[in-house]
Amino acid sequence: MIKVGDTLPATTLMEFSEVEGNGCSIGPNPVDVAKATAGKTIALFALPGAFTPTCSAKHVPGYVEKFADFKAAGVDEIWCLSVNDAFVMGAWARDQKTGDKVRMLADGSADFAKATGLTLDLTARGMGLRSNRYSMLVKDGKVVSLNVEGPGKFEVSDAATLLAQAKG
Repeated sequence: MIKVGDTLPATTLMEFSEVEGNGCSIGPNPVDVAKATAGKTIALFALPGAFTPTCSAKHVPGYVEKFADFKAAGVDEIWCLSVNDAFVMGAWARDQKTGDKVRMLADGSADFAKATGLTLDLTARGMGLRSNRYSMLVKDGKVVSLNVEGPGKFEVSDAATLLAQAKG
C-alpha cells in the first residue's frame, strides 16, 4: 500500500468536460497524474462509488463546502477519485454542484486504486473492484499525509481532517 513519502503512481485518470477550454475538448479527457500534480498541492480523496449514500451525502459536500479554506491553506486543487467512468463522474459533478471546486476524476479500470494498493473488493455486493475510502495530501506528486478508512467507516477521510493536515 502507498505510504507517506511515496510518489503517486504514473497512471492516467479521465475527466469529463462539458465546455471546451484550457486545451480540453468536450467529453472525457485524460489526466496524466504525474503531470497534473507537478508543482502543486492536491487534496485528494477517493471513495467506493459515485451516487452512493455516504459519498453523496457527506464526503463530496464536505470538500465543496471547504473549498475556500483549502485554497487559503495553500491547496491548489481538490480531486475526487472513484472507480467509475468519466461520464458517470461528470453526471455526479453536476448533481453535487462541484463546479470548479472539486475535480471529479474517473479511475475507470481501477488502475490508480490497484497501483496504490487501496482497492476494495465489493464483488459480493455486485460492485466489483472499487477504491477504498481515503484522503491524502499530495505535494509535487508525493504523499504528505494519508488517511485510510476502515471497512464501512467515514471517520478520517473527511474534509475537516485533511484540511487540518493541510494547515499543519
